[in-house]
Amino acid sequence: MEKLYGLSHLFMTVFLHNFAIFMVVPAITDVTMAALCPGQDECSLAIYLTGFQQAMIGVGTLVMMPLLGNMSDKYGRKAMLTVPMILTIIPTGILAYNRTKKFFYVYYVFKILISMVCEGSVPCLALAYVADNIPESGRSTAFGIISGIGSAAFVCATLSARFLSTAQTFQVSTLIAVIGAVYMQFFLQDSVIDDKHLYTPIISQQNPTVSKVDAKLESNKHLLKALRSFKDLTSFLGSSFTITQAAIVAFFSNLADVGLHGSMLYFLKAQFHFDKNQFADLMVISGISGTVSQMFLYSIAWSSLIRSIVSKQVGPHEQGKAQGCISGICSVAHIVSPLVFSPLTALFLSEKAPFDFPGFSIMCIGFASMVSFVQSMMLRVVPPILN
Repeated sequence: MEKLYGLSHLFMTVFLHNFAIFMVVPAITDVTMAALCPGQDECSLAIYLTGFQQAMIGVGTLVMMPLLGNMSDKYGRKAMLTVPMILTIIPTGILAYNRTKKFFYVYYVFKILISMVCEGSVPCLALAYVADNIPESGRSTAFGIISGIGSAAFVCATLSARFLSTAQTFQVSTLIAVIGAVYMQFFLQDSVIDDKHLYTPIISQQNPTVSKVDAKLESNKHLLKALRSFKDLTSFLGSSFTITQAAIVAFFSNLADVGLHGSMLYFLKAQFHFDKNQFADLMVISGISGTVSQMFLYSIAWSSLIRSIVSKQVGPHEQGKAQGCISGICSVAHIVSPLVFSPLTALFLSEKAPFDFPGFSIMCIGFASMVSFVQSMMLRVVPPILN
């Protein structure tokens, strides 16, 4: 418990970052529709652009997540956390200044470029930070708390957006993002790897002792190794059947989540004429349930949490790589999901639909979620091997 209290600054950093990110979610659909299709409730262009954005972000994060995770093993978690904490200020800052069509396209470009590098990196590095400082027996609880804090930030952010105007929403989001970056720099200490009471990792290799004469050569070798992110990803997935199963669960779960995020808001806008406030109401309800389940149920009962399972399969010097590789798998889902569900959503919301079923893409998303659920029920954790 004392170690969990020691993570308080990390928890606050994660909360502020997620608060800033989630606060604009209820408003971005209205801003996109107003910029691209003013006065309309159905806009195929907006759906396709959102899908393209999600796919491009997925391509970027597929490469960058294993790389950032691997580099954080070498250069430190805090140093790598600084990059996304600062860069994510820019897109919301643009819309905080102006939301006309011209500024929206500027935001759109910056959002894609920055998110290709930064999307999902804060949760990924935060989990690696937790793994550095918490022994294996307590990681499931710590990971559950991290997830719960993310959901709590989601609730607080969407609830705040409910009572603010669109302009104020983006302005407050930008301010919170700045506060989060400053807070992290002043209060968060870099993690210290705790390699006590660890089991033998599955994919770790021997840690050679490096003499001072060979230190520089060894450093260069590790830097080149950090750049081979695709090789890291494939070798990681093939390292154990347990990790392969966990990757399948993560893939289909994110496939459904991304598809739902990209389709549901436009579906509700087209079919029921929802606006920012109604989006926020729905998100608050889902966020509250997510906070309760992830902060309490995961930490008490569901010890076999995906991130926790993966964390226990690798060594203390590979936590960043492991979490980065799982995030890379999630990024593949970020690529595939919009390519599949965005055209389906646009087609069945238009007048050219082959049959009258506006929610057809939502049903398909439900099937993907069911695949993830069934696979998770089949997941069997291999007992760790003692040194």
